[in-house]
Amino acid sequence: QDRALIELRATPLDHPDASALVVLLQAYYEETYGGRDETPFAPAEFVPPAGYFVVGYRDGAAVACGGWRARDADAPPLRPGDAEIKRMFVVPAYQGRGIARAVLADLEFAAARAGRLRMVLETGSRQPAAIGLYVAAGYVPMAPFGTYRDAEGSRYYSKSLPGVIARDGG
Repeated sequence: QDRALIELRATPLDHPDASALVVLLQAYYEETYGGRDETPFAPAEFVPPAGYFVVGYRDGAAVACGGWRARDADAPPLRPGDAEIKRMFVVPAYQGRGIARAVLADLEFAAARAGRLRMVLETGSRQPAAIGLYVAAGYVPMAPFGTYRDAEGSRYYSKSLPGVIARDGG
């Protein structure tokens, strides 16, 4: 099977490549769920050190993205040190090649370097591949939070991050 070589670049959420991928993701949500993801957020929430966004490139084309934002001020089950994963997406023609796993690992590493303690996310029951990815990566079910906490098809997962990772690589 073709294992894509992916170049991951930290990229502002409002960069044209990131914006184009988010448009494709929203179209996927409309097709899958009948509507867009209406979770409120601002591009500034994905700027280090309180957030992060990455775009994955294959042969110069933007084919994947994902980000996280700090969720320190929110009520339980969220807690200080949480990083919420948002906008994970791989262009359909590139799915099944390990790209989403690479993006997820990059998000986790960036969050740990920024001092985040736990990754949290919401996905939907109509996204079995996403659920499979998260479970395989060590995510476990958690209590609902956020915009879709009362939505029947929503699924929530979390994963504790390793302790402090030295910022100087040593």
